[in-house]
Amino acid sequence: MSEPEERHEVQEIDIHTTAGKLADLQRRIHEATHAGSERAVEKQHAKGKLTARERIELLLDEGSFVELDEFARHRSTHFGLERNRPYGDGVVTGYGTVDGRPVAVFSQDFTVFGGALGEVYGQKIVKVMDFALKTGCPVIGINDSGGARIQEGVASLGAYGEIFRRNTHASGVIPQISLVVGPCAGGAVYSPAITDFTVMVDQTSHMFITGPDVIKTVTGEDVGFEELGGARTHNTASGVAHHMAGDEKDAIEYVKQLLSYLPSNNLSEPPAFPEEADLSVSDEDRELDTVVPDSANQPYDMHTVIEHVLDDAEFFETQALFAPNILTGFGRVEGHPVGVVANQPMQFAGCLDITASEKAARFVRTCDAFNIPVLTFVDVPGFLPGVDQEHDGIIRRGAKLIYAYAEATVPLITVITRKAFGGAYDVMGSKHLGADLNLAWPTAQIAVMGAQGAVNILHRRTIAEAEASGEDAEAVRARLIQEYEDTLLNPYVAAERGYVDAVIMPSDTRAHIVRGLRQLRTKRESLPPKKHGNIPL
Repeated sequence: MSEPEERHEVQEIDIHTTAGKLADLQRRIHEATHAGSERAVEKQHAKGKLTARERIELLLDEGSFVELDEFARHRSTHFGLERNRPYGDGVVTGYGTVDGRPVAVFSQDFTVFGGALGEVYGQKIVKVMDFALKTGCPVIGINDSGGARIQEGVASLGAYGEIFRRNTHASGVIPQISLVVGPCAGGAVYSPAITDFTVMVDQTSHMFITGPDVIKTVTGEDVGFEELGGARTHNTASGVAHHMAGDEKDAIEYVKQLLSYLPSNNLSEPPAFPEEADLSVSDEDRELDTVVPDSANQPYDMHTVIEHVLDDAEFFETQALFAPNILTGFGRVEGHPVGVVANQPMQFAGCLDITASEKAARFVRTCDAFNIPVLTFVDVPGFLPGVDQEHDGIIRRGAKLIYAYAEATVPLITVITRKAFGGAYDVMGSKHLGADLNLAWPTAQIAVMGAQGAVNILHRRTIAEAEASGEDAEAVRARLIQEYEDTLLNPYVAAERGYVDAVIMPSDTRAHIVRGLRQLRTKRESLPPKKHGNIPL
């Protein structure tokens, strides 16, 4: 809790005169902007953390911040709180601009009551969220709080519930971004969890429902803050966060870049910087002709393919440390934002598993909500086999990705670079799920399964008979594999059926995507009327 401090020396003000009233206002503003004690601010800086107002200053364009409810104060009289009623009540709220575009913001102030949320504090956040929803601008929440203000009891819990409801109503209407730059514990974690993107800072951010002490008492497990809920944990293991920043400035810079790809709301288009692309094939484009190795078992980095397609080779990745077998992120094509989903052959051969499916599904739905076309690059041998995957719900959780693509009405362009096997072919933005333009490279292998597995099933008896009669079973197997590859393991069977719109040279990929997106800019598609779907959560 903050401590009452010695304020700067106050001269007697006659509030019965106009000059006195103005001076009184200035005094109150000074108190509000210095609500935390000097000692509390020093402790904040000693931890390498900024104050609530410093964070807003870094985030917003210079001089653009307009504060709301600067003089709001709690009304609690329990446990001596009536003797300490700082202006602002521990959270700074308002609106301003980022790169000239309007945003709403709230920033929790750890120097006042440890950032603990009380009734008035919650009302301030709810008010600025309602303001953002009415005006159609993104809302950015900067979280640095010890949790609920215990002294205010159930009023604090009620405030959390009001915030969660606003988060839910705003979902898919305005972008919601959470910056976690300190502790975020207990029920407080569910607000960032509902928002579209969560950014954490290495070593200073912590999110958990129950802290290490409670876990130790209840289960006997000994775990530290970092291992339990640090930025690395939530970026690599849980998938709660979308980016791990080195420090707060890096975190804020990431948020500003992220906003440059997002529209202000679901009724507007993402910010574009139109620039007509040169569609002639360059030497750089020709590098894609050699990116896929001759051996189907040899990996390559899908980042290379993505960067050759996007403007200036700029790929703004999200959740880079989580489920690395699938890549998600933003880029631009002819200056227009696009979302990218891509299998990564460098990790698990690009197999889909539970975490990859959920990561991609969430990203596709985010793009669809905010009118951002989705480019999908496919090299997937199937779903990751394993008892753990089956028991942990790969059927239900993998279905989320099917749902996300099938529900999307934004432009969808899919490029199959190599493997597209079995159900994973369907799931990864196939024509059957509603993709608008499906392209394949000559290296594409679109089939129910790979040659080895298919031959073992189709020709089990033939191989067994060859072995029994003294023939070279491996030679027979090799011949049958070659036959299968020549017959089915190519893009042309799918192209004959219209499941692939064109088989293209890899070096022509960017040109095809540019032309496709130009045509699809006027795409209009509607889903059957319904209250809402029932995604397999």
